[in-house]
Amino acid sequence: MSYVEVPGAQVPIRMWTDPAAVEDGAMRQLQNVATLPWIKGLAVMPDVHYGKGATVGSVIAMRGAVCPAAVGVDIGCGMSAVKTSLTANDLPGDLSRLRSKIEQAIPVGRGMHDSPVDPGRLHGFATAAWDDLWARFDGVAEAVRFREERAAKQAGTLGSGNHYIELTLDSEGVVWLTLHSGSRNIGKELAEYHIGVAQRLPHNQGLVDRDLAVFVADTPQMAAYENDLYWAQEYARFNRSIMMALLKDVVRKEFKKAKVSFAPEISCHHNYVNLERYEGMDLLVTRKGAISALPGQYGIIPGSMGTSTYIVKGLGNDKAFNSASHGAGRRMSRSAAKRRFTTADLERQTQGVECRKDSGVVDEIPAAYKPIDQVMDQQRDLVEVVAKLKQFICVKG
Repeated sequence: MSYVEVPGAQVPIRMWTDPAAVEDGAMRQLQNVATLPWIKGLAVMPDVHYGKGATVGSVIAMRGAVCPAAVGVDIGCGMSAVKTSLTANDLPGDLSRLRSKIEQAIPVGRGMHDSPVDPGRLHGFATAAWDDLWARFDGVAEAVRFREERAAKQAGTLGSGNHYIELTLDSEGVVWLTLHSGSRNIGKELAEYHIGVAQRLPHNQGLVDRDLAVFVADTPQMAAYENDLYWAQEYARFNRSIMMALLKDVVRKEFKKAKVSFAPEISCHHNYVNLERYEGMDLLVTRKGAISALPGQYGIIPGSMGTSTYIVKGLGNDKAFNSASHGAGRRMSRSAAKRRFTTADLERQTQGVECRKDSGVVDEIPAAYKPIDQVMDQQRDLVEVVAKLKQFICVKG
């Protein structure tokens, strides 16, 4: 579909979904964002749903301002994917050992490594860039510097919620590795600190929603936030790269006879800020649950733990600020999913997938998410599909 335009106070709201299908809370959030004096554009992806701070599945383009709560507390959250030389014929009948080996190598939930991962022992890891990241840690907000050791130990860990590691098969029976994670606790604490600073600034006192408090250009508060934001985005990317390297090591060891090779890694943020130029203006573009989809740019759009993931290439649609959805998007809250579904429902909906099937992940049940195929159909003018993947192992925190 093309987009539908809904009137907004400062800018029209371009929606790649039926506005009538969007819940009232999310529409109110979008209308509130459209009141901001600094806003120059607002695009809404087909996975749109109510979110903390700002609507998930929204692309907010502002001139000389950025809203830290719109970015969210998982700064730099995103996806990575790697195609392997393995095929379905290489897989064992019992996948439980492979899942167990992955969980032993990569801490999940609130877990962390006993000591920081040494990137020097990881295949092809950019150690110079990693060292540079930590050399700049003294420049982040003083309030969170005491978390340095924890952040170092959490690099290369999964987290919980909708974060996951999956082994998948494409339509040709080729195995792909995919994973979803962000900046862990250090990103959360940096975000919460700066959201608090923004909400106390005088220019934010008259906003319709205190979550829309912004930093404005040429102020020390904006400079401090941008410094920490970009540091956390880089940390998130490294976190995924370390996990992927650890995952590859597990696969190499478990499939020694196959002498596994790996294609280049695809990686994309979907909670982040980037400076981009549109209509002759330099704009700070916040993608809250959305990926960049520049012409030919690879991206990853997952469904849920029982459905499909799509590898895509961007088509470069300026009206969407060169963006696409970050996934299927929730159609009910976590609490609603827990009330409605049981572990028996989870078992049925994840049949054929080696994964957790207990009450701790019922809120991640596939039925709590929108149909991914429908979401993909709504953004045919934003991305083209390169591969469709189906998981056979899913590791969650």
